[in-house]
Amino acid sequence: MFIKILLAASLVLAGMLAVKDGRVFARVGLTASCSEIPARSGHDNVVQACKRGRLEGYPDLSNRACVSIGTKKSFEYWRCPERVVSSQAPRP
Repeated sequence: MFIKILLAASLVLAGMLAVKDGRVFARVGLTASCSEIPARSGHDNVVQACKRGRLEGYPDLSNRACVSIGTKKSFEYWRCPERVVSSQAPRP
């Protein structure tokens, strides 16, 4: 009986940790996600391709000094002066 309770508690804990991390929601498409793509040669800017999430739509990178350069297919493209660090990353 104790082993069943311990197993159930460990499964619940593992599920809570996976959800708290946030990557699970991004993988299944519930939250938006961005990835860096190569910019045209000769440009110092970084280009981010952002995929829309079902719960929140496209992300807004304008607060990071990025400029939207349009949407194509299911992605919105942003030109940024420097790399965008994911908010999911742990803070030092």
